[in-house]
Amino acid sequence: MKQKTSIAFHTLGCKLNFAETSTLTRQFDEAGYEQINFQHEADVYVINTCSVTENADKECKQLIRRVKRQNPASTVVITGCYAQLKPEHIATFEGVDLVIGAGEKFNIVQHLETYKKNGEAKICSCDIEEVNAYHTSWSQHDRTRTFLKVQDGCDYTCSFCTIPLARGHSRSDSIVNVVANVQEIARSGVQEIVLTGVNLGDFGKGFTGGKRREENFFDLIQALDALPDIPRYRISSIEPNLLTDEIISFVARSNHFMPHFHIPLQSGSNALLADMRRRYKRELYQSRVEKIKNCMPHACIGVDVIVGFPGETDEEFQTTYDFLHDLDISYLHVFTYSEREHTKALELSPVIPMQVRKERNAVLRNLSEKKMHFFESAFRDTVRHVLFEKAEKNDMMEGYSDNYIRVRLPFREDWVNTIQAVKLSSCL
Repeated sequence: MKQKTSIAFHTLGCKLNFAETSTLTRQFDEAGYEQINFQHEADVYVINTCSVTENADKECKQLIRRVKRQNPASTVVITGCYAQLKPEHIATFEGVDLVIGAGEKFNIVQHLETYKKNGEAKICSCDIEEVNAYHTSWSQHDRTRTFLKVQDGCDYTCSFCTIPLARGHSRSDSIVNVVANVQEIARSGVQEIVLTGVNLGDFGKGFTGGKRREENFFDLIQALDALPDIPRYRISSIEPNLLTDEIISFVARSNHFMPHFHIPLQSGSNALLADMRRRYKRELYQSRVEKIKNCMPHACIGVDVIVGFPGETDEEFQTTYDFLHDLDISYLHVFTYSEREHTKALELSPVIPMQVRKERNAVLRNLSEKKMHFFESAFRDTVRHVLFEKAEKNDMMEGYSDNYIRVRLPFREDWVNTIQAVKLSSCL
């Protein structure tokens, strides 16, 4: 009996990448491959890359060197955003065999099956303008929570971002298909689905039967909320200009959507927002936060912010700090600006020294910790509904409340993958 070809996967970057990697693993399972841990010796290694920051590029190189030490004879496949942006460059890396761009990512099994080693890397890619297909993806390794891709690509032109160059134009699944996927996911016992996309609020763009669909994100969440299959949904991230009053009001009265929003800001300075080519001003952002808190005082609000963007003066950084300090938000995801090829931000000046960028990052991360502590303390001794996960560490289990407060309790097997009413006191 022929031994199965072993394959291992590693994912860099966002939850969308994790969802897509999971879909690729299912394709290889169906093709008869044996999936093993990335730390072990495998016949094939697939690295699904990100290229949001310089660190992601460096990590990709480090992973290639590591797997070649594990098995020098292995076949190494690089896919994802970095593979689309710089296929020729990646092909020069020692140890790389296949480089697969965005348009061919979901044909990876066929490319691997027909690949013959000849000492040179093979590139399977095309111009990003030719990438128009939509491929459904979701994660499946965690029974508790699944990340479901419903949208891909982006039509925005933010001056710091390469994602449109790596993933192409905005396009979406249909609501009919999303509902069918949710029903399939529900049969595995998953209790929570996180809706993901590159520009999630832009959901609706696409064609069915050759005709352009007339759907939007509000239509989608209404359809999902009407289903009995999944107890909880979360919206992974949504642009402030696409987060409408009707969406906020709907979540506030929803049966299944959690009171948790993640809204990219990037800067509290209107001048910098203009340089970043963002589609809103700080005043709109503030109005979105106030609307959420008026409808849902208990809601958790996360914020993306970039520090060290070209031209960010000390005064503008202070403006951002003060703006975030005064907003009723819960936590920050802080990104240090990283120069990316083919972006308009490279034309801006002055360039902020890396040491200054790191210092500003530390300041905002400290603010984030204070914000989260304040948010959590407001719910001490109150009862929230918590979805507990399988992970067990030091005889403890963890879960997240409806409003995204992490809870730790002594492990109970009967509480795994269940939603429990918990009084938040010493368990925070």
